[in-house]
Amino acid sequence: MLRVLSGLQPSGDLHLGNYLGAVRNWVADQYEYDAIYCIVDLHALTLDIDPEELRSRTYETALDLLASGLDPERCTLFVQSHVAEHTRLAWLLECTATMGELRRMTQFKDKSAGRDSVRAGLFTYPVLQSADILLYDAERVPVGDDQRQHVELARELANRFNRRYGDTFVVPEAAIPKLAARVMDLQHPENKMSKSVNSPLGTVMLFDEGPDIVRKVQKAVTDTDGEVRYDPGAKPGLSNLLELLAVSTGRTPAEVAGSYQRYGDLKKDVAEALVELLRPLRERRAALAGDPGAVTALLSLGAAKAGITASATYERAAGAIGLLTPG
Repeated sequence: MLRVLSGLQPSGDLHLGNYLGAVRNWVADQYEYDAIYCIVDLHALTLDIDPEELRSRTYETALDLLASGLDPERCTLFVQSHVAEHTRLAWLLECTATMGELRRMTQFKDKSAGRDSVRAGLFTYPVLQSADILLYDAERVPVGDDQRQHVELARELANRFNRRYGDTFVVPEAAIPKLAARVMDLQHPENKMSKSVNSPLGTVMLFDEGPDIVRKVQKAVTDTDGEVRYDPGAKPGLSNLLELLAVSTGRTPAEVAGSYQRYGDLKKDVAEALVELLRPLRERRAALAGDPGAVTALLSLGAAKAGITASATYERAAGAIGLLTPG
């Protein structure tokens, strides 16, 4: 069975962009592939974060993913720091990567811009991300289009290591969803929806109550020409609403656009569709939150399962590069 892998930072509550752009596809993939999903808490250390907040966010992210439909009986769900081979393999890959490759990483440029002091981990974390992928012999890596560059780095490092030391790693392929890979902010549709952006009306949180979702959609920015058509370049706000309704109802944005003459009717149906789409998730989350010990136990089982594959891959790579096997 084809193996897929993806990860998510514990950055707080998930929003609609996380779900439609990534997590909903993960849920579908677990029924078709050998699916491995990782909460990448070590990546969160590249920026300032309070220790208690990190612990809380990691647990909450696990809760959100389980509520979203990830089933530990069908996939492997675990916390990155619970499997030590992630950092061990990252060092081998840091000794394979080059400074030039890391300087070209777009996200490093964006996150370090204008800062006098930048943590070394912010520079090298794409190598850790490569280790996250290569540890599990993943063939398919579902990511947003803004992460494609990091999968390309993993491919390059795998190929370089294999050429130098023999066939060691599976070379992964990025899988970019064709629709809703980027869910845009409802107030600033030129920007991707993000909790980190100061736009509370523009971001639909995954566990918002129904009235809050309706209010945000009704206030969504569109345009003034009054024509309902799918045109992301000329009509980004309206096109974002069309995409949201399309992915909620299994249609294309163009098909959705053909059903409406007025923006108000479209907004009403988008809001209703999102409320209904997210209702089962809110119900599952409430049930899971009542038994935190069960969530922790599921993460422990996932780490033990992931560790079997990770340790085998690391030992293969360590042996190939020339490290002495412990007696």
